[in-house]
Amino acid sequence: MSIEDLQRRAAERLAPPVSAWINQGAGAGTSTAEAVAAWDRIRLLPRMLRDVSSVSTTTSVLGHELATPILVAPSTVQRAAHPDGEVATARAAAACGSLMAVSTNVGTPFEDIGATGVRWWLQCYVLRDRGLTKYVLERALAAGASAVVLTVDTPVTGRKRVDGPGVWDFLPDDILSANMPGGRADALDKADDLTPDTVGWLHEVTGLPVVVKGVLRGDDARDLAAAGAAAVHVSNHGGRQLDMAVATAEALPAVVAALAGTDAEVYVDGGIRRAEHVLAALALGARAVFLGRPVHWALAAGGASGEGGCEGVTELLSGLTDGLRHAMMLAGARSLGELTPDLIWSRR
Repeated sequence: MSIEDLQRRAAERLAPPVSAWINQGAGAGTSTAEAVAAWDRIRLLPRMLRDVSSVSTTTSVLGHELATPILVAPSTVQRAAHPDGEVATARAAAACGSLMAVSTNVGTPFEDIGATGVRWWLQCYVLRDRGLTKYVLERALAAGASAVVLTVDTPVTGRKRVDGPGVWDFLPDDILSANMPGGRADALDKADDLTPDTVGWLHEVTGLPVVVKGVLRGDDARDLAAAGAAAVHVSNHGGRQLDMAVATAEALPAVVAALAGTDAEVYVDGGIRRAEHVLAALALGARAVFLGRPVHWALAAGGASGEGGCEGVTELLSGLTDGLRHAMMLAGARSLGELTPDLIWSRR
């Protein structure tokens, strides 16, 4: 089943306000609408007469050995797509040898996610209340988080056309507050005074490597690497923050070039819907890609039985990984290390 089919089936099963909330972008939705098309514009230059009798999709991310470079992006309200929500996603990621990033405002206790055995990172919104931020970080650390993903593109929440009370009528009361003391969703007051020094503060508090998510500029990437970031995640938040922000497929090369010669890894999300998109992202210099909305769609309606949940996300991750292996064979690449920029055709 294609990801487009997953999206259609999910739309049939989800309450319309929930489906709209998952799929919406900020403003006029320009960045969200352009995301897939930006990857579709890329053209490949496959190599011929290469021995591809043995092809591997294995990789390492921040020293974690993984079976696939296709990872799960942090996203909230997964329990609106399926009752098991993040636990189902975690089980699927673990079964596929993948990795999951978990949102600060997730609707499932960190301890339940960690109990699945999945390799997971905490996506961190630094809050105005730094003491409360430390509480969330320490709770995640105790539950097994192995990195912190600092999201930097949300000093304020992007304005969206379909925001309003409708969607919340279909969501559990604790959908945003499972890991807040006393279940206080009102405590999620994001800080708007972050600087590159925040990277060092997060590392000091947790002792974990810090990934910075929401970067689209090379100069920002260099500053963050100099501040101690272990990785930079190229993302425009699925088009849900600043509308008309550049597509990640177009921003990725400049960030990779800016970090050349450093130890910082580069990841990307946004509009990745096909194995060929994954191959292109890796050839352009990303070490891994993250999926956001497709995970919600798979939770809601994926899987051969149509039950969604863990089965749906497992089939999403395993299917894209199998597709990547097939595309690598056609491109003449036996390992992810052989996915290099010469595979990308340039109009220049």
